[in-house]
Amino acid sequence: MKLHTVRQLIFLIMFSKTAWSEPPPELVYNLKGTIVKVHTLTNTGRRGIGSGVVVAENLVATNCHIFINSVGSNITSLGESYTPVGIKSDWKHDVCILRFEFLPLKPAIFGDSNKLTYESSTFSVGFSGGGPRPLTAIGKIKALYPMDDSFIIRTSASFQMGASGSPLFDDRGQLIGMNTVKSPGSSGYFYSVPSNWIKNAMALPEMNKVIQTDSPFWDAPLEKRPYWMQVVLPMQAEKWEDLLIVASAWQHQMPDEPEALYYLALAHEKLGQLVQAKTEFKRVLAINPRHTSSILALALIAESQDSKEELKDLSQMLSVLDEDALELLKPTSD
Repeated sequence: MKLHTVRQLIFLIMFSKTAWSEPPPELVYNLKGTIVKVHTLTNTGRRGIGSGVVVAENLVATNCHIFINSVGSNITSLGESYTPVGIKSDWKHDVCILRFEFLPLKPAIFGDSNKLTYESSTFSVGFSGGGPRPLTAIGKIKALYPMDDSFIIRTSASFQMGASGSPLFDDRGQLIGMNTVKSPGSSGYFYSVPSNWIKNAMALPEMNKVIQTDSPFWDAPLEKRPYWMQVVLPMQAEKWEDLLIVASAWQHQMPDEPEALYYLALAHEKLGQLVQAKTEFKRVLAINPRHTSSILALALIAESQDSKEELKDLSQMLSVLDEDALELLKPTSD
């Protein structure tokens, strides 16, 4: 990468830098009034726990998958219990809207999930682990995957069982997504469906009981899942030839999709094809200058090739976007 190009990218990143810190306690406190715990009872007598968020008067959004095999449900908030009187379901996108009567809870404010940027600050509030009180997890947007006129959001904020359906907020406390699924493995990815899908589900016809009409997109057979899900297992297993096949198919379908290019570049890098990998990582940054995984990959290549000036510039870019990534590099000297 030419140094003047790297410095142009540094300028773009610094100009659009978003501060990342824990959200103000008063903001989180106020938002907890919009969070509910969802309780379900299955046809075998088992009880389940999920999370939800109030999205309009008498309406609560959560994930549909928590209602699989359920025969009854209710929500609790601030020590009170409420039973839904209707449900609107978008099973494919895993978004369900519960309707109540006389629900005395204030709704969250929607943000636009189609206007998100990488490395923007986020936080979620939900009943991760099924505990009695909602927990807050902070992170950043690490990837955005185009899907059905919006974007699946991957963040660095982790969540556990019980947090399905919990809201994802931006740093202003606006609702931008809903925590939905984690990829397999101890170092798995955490995905949220976009808030725009919640808005769409609010306009669906209402039913008086849960009827599963489809499988969630993430629960399809592997070969039918979105490519951004198909790349995870070969990457975790370090099966680079398999990753190359999936990423190539993805990039063929979406030639200018930065995530497809990133995984294609990653496969080439791990297969020792560094020239091709560098070209592809640079293409990613030309499309999305805030793609930290590509910056880090180029920095590691520069480090291995003892390209000190390039490494210094790339390290500076990482320091602006993701200081934690710098720990993977050796200290640079002036």
